[in-house]
Amino acid sequence: DAAIATQLVLTLVEPQSSGIGGGAFLMYYDGKKVQAYDGRETAPSKADEHLFQHADGTPMSRTEGIVGGRSTGAPGVLRMLALAHRQHGKLAWKTLFQPAIRLSEQGFAVSPRLHTLLADDRYIRKDPTARAYFYAPDGNPWPVGHVLKNPELARTLRELAAGGADVFYTGRIARDIEAKVSRHPSNPGLLTAADIAAYQPKLREPVCNDYRAYTVCGMPPPSSGGIAVAQMLGMFETRNMAALAPVNGIPGADAVHVFSEVGRLAYADRDRYAADTDFVPLPGRGIPALLDKRYLEQRASHIRQRSMGKAEAGHPPGVEMAWNWGLDNSIEAHSTSHIVAVDPYGAGLSMTTSVEDAFGSRQMVDGFILNNQLTDFSFDSRDANGPVANRVEPRKRPRSAMSPTIVFDKKSGRFVEAVGSPGGPLIINYVAKVLVGTLDWGLDMQQAIALPN
Repeated sequence: DAAIATQLVLTLVEPQSSGIGGGAFLMYYDGKKVQAYDGRETAPSKADEHLFQHADGTPMSRTEGIVGGRSTGAPGVLRMLALAHRQHGKLAWKTLFQPAIRLSEQGFAVSPRLHTLLADDRYIRKDPTARAYFYAPDGNPWPVGHVLKNPELARTLRELAAGGADVFYTGRIARDIEAKVSRHPSNPGLLTAADIAAYQPKLREPVCNDYRAYTVCGMPPPSSGGIAVAQMLGMFETRNMAALAPVNGIPGADAVHVFSEVGRLAYADRDRYAADTDFVPLPGRGIPALLDKRYLEQRASHIRQRSMGKAEAGHPPGVEMAWNWGLDNSIEAHSTSHIVAVDPYGAGLSMTTSVEDAFGSRQMVDGFILNNQLTDFSFDSRDANGPVANRVEPRKRPRSAMSPTIVFDKKSGRFVEAVGSPGGPLIINYVAKVLVGTLDWGLDMQQAIALPN
């Protein structure tokens, strides 16, 4: 309930980062078991591996791909939250919408962050709907403290509160999204109302792995976060990380070196292998192969006194060659929100939610921003080694670095903490940093977050 109400308010007050026009991953613990909810966007049914390529086959620039309808996938966050609410919610669905409806009608004060992002962005103001909402008649963004009202969003939220999430996916709103995406003047997209209606969230098996005295559970593919964070922890376990604890909040050179090298190794596997496993299998025995203890010990053995430079993907058990897949060149943006909620009864959740780039695809419809998550696919569909695992395919979900994580005591099963972060591809490092800070170095949560990145 808390996460749903928070997400709806963030749609209004943090539109650059997340909202009902985007997607999310949710890790939920009900006091007995952990569930992984996948609300990642999907590619249109007419999309193919050439979506972000010019006629001559060369990849578009990132900006060419992002701005406009081409980058928008079928939003997943609302149906994902509706599924979680049916299984675990206590308050009535419509009740959760009331704070966001009230704020949309009464207005909220423009924050310094929102003002700065609007002032710096060259593209959001080119959308007539967004320009009329975010900018004053003189063309400048509304000043800090200006009370900004969003009656269109209030109308949308009222419809969703009364009719449920399906109102978004099967009616006026879906048709409005299709019209907005398909009629972009310079970069129209392929997303249709039928694609939106067909969207379904998925319940997946969480990635749970032991780390010292703890069990750490994260999100499986199409998020790469759960596997990559677990790989990093597995490699840290070959080192005495407690001996590398920071002094006065600053890690020493040895700690920075180990952390950097472990990150290189985990990201190398991620860039070679990680994708939507409904379309592309993981190598070898799948997740167990990538988290195999001996494999991670072998990977960690590459760490020397000097930087290894660019790391290559490894050969997990059952894989003779790492080059069955091409190398992914996608670049995730940094505009994302993270929500943690716990209650007195033993339940807790960790949810990362995003429209991808700041202000997503720079399109606004019915009071909210549309995502540009399709640019999380690789713009190159293949290289000399073969097809890229994270290439565009119809109805496929793009790879993500979002890493909502829940930690338990290994012996008792007691809930310890829930963590996550915004930050695009750096999310994996941020989450691993906080886990090492809290679990190895005994820092409190804020001290761990404040460690240098």
